[in-house]
Amino acid sequence: MLTLSPELQERLATPLKIGDFEVKSRVLQSPLSGVTDLVFRRLVRRYAPDSMMYTEMVNATGLHYVKQLPRIMEIDPNERPISIQLFDCRPNFLAEAAQKAVAEGADTVDINMGCPVNKITKNGGGSSLLRDPENAEAIVRAVVDAVDVPVTVKTRIGWTDKEINILEFAKRMEDAGAKMITVHGRTRSQGYTGPAKWEWIRRVKEVLSIPVIGNGDIFSVEAAVRCLEETGADGVMCSRGTLGYPFLVGEVDYFLKTGVEKIPPTPIELLECAKEHLRALWEYKGESGVSQARKHLTWYAKGFPGAAELRGVLAVVETVEQGCDSIDRAIEQLPAV
Repeated sequence: MLTLSPELQERLATPLKIGDFEVKSRVLQSPLSGVTDLVFRRLVRRYAPDSMMYTEMVNATGLHYVKQLPRIMEIDPNERPISIQLFDCRPNFLAEAAQKAVAEGADTVDINMGCPVNKITKNGGGSSLLRDPENAEAIVRAVVDAVDVPVTVKTRIGWTDKEINILEFAKRMEDAGAKMITVHGRTRSQGYTGPAKWEWIRRVKEVLSIPVIGNGDIFSVEAAVRCLEETGADGVMCSRGTLGYPFLVGEVDYFLKTGVEKIPPTPIELLECAKEHLRALWEYKGESGVSQARKHLTWYAKGFPGAAELRGVLAVVETVEQGCDSIDRAIEQLPAV
């Protein structure tokens, strides 16, 4: 039976304080490119009403050259607490983008210093900033000076196993004015492979006074609790564990607050959620929403008889009706619970 230690219970008993902003949950939904749009966040929010949500990461340079804000910055006034995540390597562009994010309604501004994707790092953004701590520090200072909401950072433990510099890097971010740091326990070279090195999250927590959020390999309530116990982190951020499973943040949050594990959704409930996700993306984005929904639908189709065959069908759906009909046929083959 999963339990919380008395020490962890005491640590989690108060709201998460990010500067002068309070969040009534220690579980956060990670920003995920191509995933955490308004539709996805609404699904997560249904089960985790108190948790901090993050937009997809926004290119500050691109934002500088457009008159109309991109749709990925769109925020529902009712979805607070909400943070807009930005990426770039230019302090002045990030400061300008942060001001636009606050005007759009962001409660905090998060700076991405952890994305491992080549098209981001080759231009000096994301995890490449781990190799340029002076510029990373200048970015945080510029953004802190530009806005009146807390500024946070999401990063990794280093560029490679031989270049793990997270302790010095995190301290510089705190000294520059960051009010919280999320540490993904992998290097850039790891990408998303191999186990997350949670011990580095613990070491970061030992040297900082601002909140430290643990990230990496949080695929279950048990993993979230183990991460919190092992690292002493102030909270956890769920990332890939929420793909096709928008229930996870709420499940973790509920357990941390009550000590009771929620009954997980049945395969039928998962597939009904998939249909809702598809319809909502269609309503929000039209035909492009259906195209984007394909990956989400395949993520939902797992863990039940016929899931593999269904994934193949859902990966090529072209209309809402086709997707819903395919899911309905799969539901008819499942035993009622």
